[in-house]
Amino acid sequence: MSKEKLAIRGGAVGLNIPNIITLCRFALIPLFLVLYLNGYSIEALATVLLSGLTDILDGYIARRSGQITVTGIMLDPLADKLMMLAIVTALLVKGEIPWQAVAVMAFREIGMIASSAFFHFRGLKTVPANVLGKATTIVYYGSIMLLLLEQPGGLALLWIGIAMSFLTTAVYFLKFRNLNRAS
Repeated sequence: MSKEKLAIRGGAVGLNIPNIITLCRFALIPLFLVLYLNGYSIEALATVLLSGLTDILDGYIARRSGQITVTGIMLDPLADKLMMLAIVTALLVKGEIPWQAVAVMAFREIGMIASSAFFHFRGLKTVPANVLGKATTIVYYGSIMLLLLEQPGGLALLWIGIAMSFLTTAVYFLKFRNLNRAS
């Protein structure tokens, strides 16, 4: 079934198993911060990886069981963006990345959150994740893994991910504009 034909259920609340899993990802954010800022880098990385796995799991369950909801459409990317902001803020606090990287990422992520909410409340259609967005996420996770484990190449990979994220944003906005012009 195509993504456009998937039924969106649950109205404004839509609390189901995929959305409960998504809500658990929000709880992983402070857990990551406590672990990493107290010197438990391996455990913090495991928390980030768990968050990534539950992101895949909630999306799979929602699509597979027809449990896609408006709530899930809004909460899923918000959980991702807040986790990413928490990670880069923690890396900044520990001196692993420069403030410029955090500023650029925060600008993009906050802009995406605000735009998504604005468009949602105006009743406009949203664009699902695409291959470039997923590739950007993989690059970010690779850089995070290297940075948390204090391995070389993490910062360079992070800047590549940042560049990819802006390219991805441009593609999303073009698709968004075309999708909402057609309807």
